[in-house]
Amino acid sequence: MAQIQRIDDLSALDALLARSRERAVWVFKHSLTCGTSSAAWMEFQRFAAEEPEDGALCALIEVQNARAVSAALAERTGVRHQSPQVLLLRDSQVTWHASHYQISARALKRV
Repeated sequence: MAQIQRIDDLSALDALLARSRERAVWVFKHSLTCGTSSAAWMEFQRFAAEEPEDGALCALIEVQNARAVSAALAERTGVRHQSPQVLLLRDSQVTWHASHYQISARALKRV
């Protein structure tokens, strides 16, 4: 199972964006109070458990606990914030993203 790294401050976000220059990084933005987000979180965990290809990293931003980080990611990538939301980063750029019911382990594997 790929370890899912919790991103809860801006320095961790900076490090994550830097790592995306070396390998793919999946980021899941999760709302702790949303049922849809809980279902999508389970799908993301299932995807991470199957070891993403190319040694990709998996990360989690809990929106309620890291609002500044969530906002900074949206600002730096140009992708409007949603939760739940998954972004695939390569070279500090978003190459794919999905939100709400578009998030499934199968969809992530296809990317």
